[in-house]
Amino acid sequence: MTASDQVDLVTLGQRLRHLRKSKGMTLEQLSEAVGRAPSQLSLLENGKREPKLSVLQGIASALGVGVQDLLRPEAPTRRAGLEIDLAHFQQSPAYAGLGLPVVKGGRRLPADALESLVGLHRELNRLLTEQSATPEVARRANAQLRIDMRERDNYFAEIELAAAEVLRSVKHTTGPLSQRGILDIAAQLGFSLHYVSDLPGSTRSVTDLVNRKIFLPQVASGKGHDPRAVVLQTLGHFVLGHPEPAGYGDFLRQRVEANYFAAALLMPEKFAVLFLREAKADRALAIDDFRDAFGVSYETAAHRFTNLATHHFGIPVHFTRVHENGIVYKAYENDGVRFPADVTGAIEGQPICRKWASRTIFGSDDPYSSFYQFTDTSAGTYWCTVHIESTRSGEFSVTVGTPYEHARWFRGGDTSRRTVSRCPDPGCCRRPPAALVDRWAGQAWPSARVHSHLLAALPPGTFPGVDAQDVYEFLERRV
Repeated sequence: MTASDQVDLVTLGQRLRHLRKSKGMTLEQLSEAVGRAPSQLSLLENGKREPKLSVLQGIASALGVGVQDLLRPEAPTRRAGLEIDLAHFQQSPAYAGLGLPVVKGGRRLPADALESLVGLHRELNRLLTEQSATPEVARRANAQLRIDMRERDNYFAEIELAAAEVLRSVKHTTGPLSQRGILDIAAQLGFSLHYVSDLPGSTRSVTDLVNRKIFLPQVASGKGHDPRAVVLQTLGHFVLGHPEPAGYGDFLRQRVEANYFAAALLMPEKFAVLFLREAKADRALAIDDFRDAFGVSYETAAHRFTNLATHHFGIPVHFTRVHENGIVYKAYENDGVRFPADVTGAIEGQPICRKWASRTIFGSDDPYSSFYQFTDTSAGTYWCTVHIESTRSGEFSVTVGTPYEHARWFRGGDTSRRTVSRCPDPGCCRRPPAALVDRWAGQAWPSARVHSHLLAALPPGTFPGVDAQDVYEFLERRV
């Protein structure tokens, strides 16, 4: 058995040195008393060797103290505590990764320099801890962001104004934004666009801030990203004055704002509201028509509808993007619908009720046609319109819903399709039917597919998930 099984070696070494000096003993005198070489005792005092219990007993006896006095977890003095902290910080992988020399905290290091170094290390450690968000931190940040969006009905007046000003600067006066208009906006903001084949795999675009160049993939990613939106989202960060994100919550907020900005340019508020007002007057609001009128993806049109529906028309709404396996990837609501949530309030990653339109569409006879459904829930009856989008990650249903009384404004608001959801009652859809339980209980052993991102911390760094080395090497090739 060694001391390291029970106590921190750096603290042990500091206590040993403190007790030796308090007894007025030199290292050589203690060495003679315990029958160990001075060099061995020096390694112990510097926290670089694990002593056997018999050696500790000999040292304790020579110093006239109990072994427990050597093994106490607290530092013997404030100075010793700072030296212990400095040693621990410099042993961390984060510090080792900086390639900096190790500073010894001995008596030759001035007290103010020691305090300064420890303070800097503590701040570095705090920043790294915040940036390396755990899944729980990420879920809480996402839940808080959704609350903030709900409080403002997902309408960001300041971003609408910023987008309108950009459109005026390029003299865009009518209808959807063209590719030519996007090039003009980039030029107006001092950027040039460059399409390349070797963009780092962890990025959708890379911006060279020195030379004001935005690098984009030569071909669409195949993941449902509108290439125009990628450019506008990138420009949005600069128009909106985003600093480098200070944490994961900041990163999420900036992403939502940049996405909003891009949609406000692709579907300008003035023209989008006019289009929707005419459709509402005809009781023919339809996300499909909204999409086609502005040449965007269904999901972009659905998101944009949530920006404008409540603020301009008083229609409360909810939105979901659900994978074919029933798991929620995105969600928003200001209409009182009750999404499944974990204890942190997070919705993403939760299975949605099998009776909701987001799930029933996958079992319909013609899932790729217009799909409408009323659902009776514990929070009221909701009408939904759903569309399926295919991606490399599988199929997703994109849903826009509203309370029963507002269905009359939508095409399909007179559908006869109706389901009843009793979730979160397990008897609704979480618990297998009794016949299946009788047949298979105890006779099945599924091997679960565990996604690593559910277990690991989010990648550290200013921009989560982005490999900084890949980005820097890419830019170096472009110089």
